[in-house]
Amino acid sequence: MINRQQMELHFDSAAGFRPVIRRQRRLARAHWWFTQMRQCVDKALVWPPAPPARPEQTDLHLDHDR
Repeated sequence: MINRQQMELHFDSAAGFRPVIRRQRRLARAHWWFTQMRQCVDKALVWPPAPPARPEQTDLHLDHDR
């Protein structure tokens, strides 16, 4: 059986899209995220600096007779 009539869908106005609530949720998530990142930075270890690199040979001097 095929119904060829258009269906209508009504939303309760209380459950509709509310940009203020959505913005508050985004701000709450952002606040949580940056709090976590600040804690990571505060707990980070201080590493000693790396030792200087070894001397590197930049030219290979060969005899021109070869």
